[in-house]
Amino acid sequence: METTIPKFADTIVIGGGTAGSAIAGELAARSDQSVMLIEAGPDYGPMAGGRWPSELTDARALPTSHDWGYNSGDQYPGRVVNFDRARVIGGCSSHNGCAAIWGSRIDYDGWAALGNLGWSTEELLPLFRAGSERLRVRIPERDEVTPYQLAWLDAAPSAGIPVVSDLNNLDENQGMAPSPANVSNGVRWNAAFAYLDPARNRSNLTIMDNAMVDRLAIRNERVAGVRAIRGGEAIEIDAGRVVLAAGTYGSPAILMRSGVGDPAELRSLGIEVALDLPGVGRNLHDHPLVGLMFAGSKELEESMVEFGRTYWRPEEQTIAKARSSRCSSAFDLHMFPIGGPIAGKPGEWGWSMAVSSVTPRSRGALNLASADPRIAPRIEHRYLSDPEDEDERILVEGVKLARQMAAEPRLTQLLGREKWPGPSLQSETQIASAVRANVAHYCHPVGTCAMGPSQNRGAVVDSRGRVHGLDNCYIADASIMPVIPRANTNIPALIVGLRVVDWLLGS
Repeated sequence: METTIPKFADTIVIGGGTAGSAIAGELAARSDQSVMLIEAGPDYGPMAGGRWPSELTDARALPTSHDWGYNSGDQYPGRVVNFDRARVIGGCSSHNGCAAIWGSRIDYDGWAALGNLGWSTEELLPLFRAGSERLRVRIPERDEVTPYQLAWLDAAPSAGIPVVSDLNNLDENQGMAPSPANVSNGVRWNAAFAYLDPARNRSNLTIMDNAMVDRLAIRNERVAGVRAIRGGEAIEIDAGRVVLAAGTYGSPAILMRSGVGDPAELRSLGIEVALDLPGVGRNLHDHPLVGLMFAGSKELEESMVEFGRTYWRPEEQTIAKARSSRCSSAFDLHMFPIGGPIAGKPGEWGWSMAVSSVTPRSRGALNLASADPRIAPRIEHRYLSDPEDEDERILVEGVKLARQMAAEPRLTQLLGREKWPGPSLQSETQIASAVRANVAHYCHPVGTCAMGPSQNRGAVVDSRGRVHGLDNCYIADASIMPVIPRANTNIPALIVGLRVVDWLLGS
């Protein structure tokens, strides 16, 4: 039965992803205010309803549907880099590899040191614990680890990386272990299951799916309402306040279409300026990634098939926190093996070791290509663009470290020959050239609505998520992270939502 859409809500939450689902669910469950959640993708209802597509709930592989289709366009000669983002209730928590990593103490203390009070590690730890519990995060036992993942885990000490018990020890800055994961009995347990399902029966919560938000109606330094497009028709809803949780690409794009951003850029698209806030869309960054590829062996395939008869067989399962020689604090590399059947190619297997710099210096930007919400923004990550080439150097060292692990005799036997970058490429210059030609997206974009004090012209929101210059507009997603954490952003994005919702509730 079609949901009746009210004309007014005390709080409108835009975006039903990891943070947005938590915000809407918590606001509805912990207050009597009317809450409307607007999601551009479909809502398949509660987990118990049985309507969820299996590819979204099956934690063994990454889904390929329900994606926004963002990509690099013509930025990289000869190739296109996909910028995967989920377009479905639960957002990327419905779509990801389920790595539930927290990062390092340095990350969040660093946010606080930039003038963002309330964001230190000690203040966030209760939310990390509570959020991980709601997402049913657990660490797999050793006998649950696939033979491929286990071979890399056992080889880690040969490269000076100890095997540790918990990657979410925020003070342990080097080690490899099975990844904590939001997986429950093989089900990818997303934020909609965790936070929306308990509140779905409440009369104060309305979920409007398949609705793309065009813009906010801004009057007298306040947001009066929201204009959305659903089924080809415009819908306007008045609001007491608005919380943007449309993600690192979606939140700045909505602000810009609403007239909030750099005045010159907005006028060039025929958008009337409502608020001069030049930081909108700037500071875009992600963890740059490359992946070594191996031919594999018959023995490896057979062991994985045998393992799959008893246990679930995910393609992502272990992560190493590692340090290059350029690392001065905590760690600067993530390394994680990916191996298993190739989706859509029966009988074919793929084996790789992904290497990512988790302290990127390069910064990009998001700009509107049009004022039309149906036209995707131009996303320029500008990977490896830092003037000192530090991001490139860290990835080169990561490739060499992965090769050191792969040289462990047992692992070498299983891996077979190195297909990329290939054994003929040995010098730093050769590896650097290969890295630059193949750098890819680790799916962790942040920073386009960075939080910081109002005197910082690059800041978009204050330390409580309120947009500078708008009394009743908040942002609570990965876009407000001023600096990317040393972590997959699944849990950190959730923590941003939980932190802001506490303040919205007056906690």
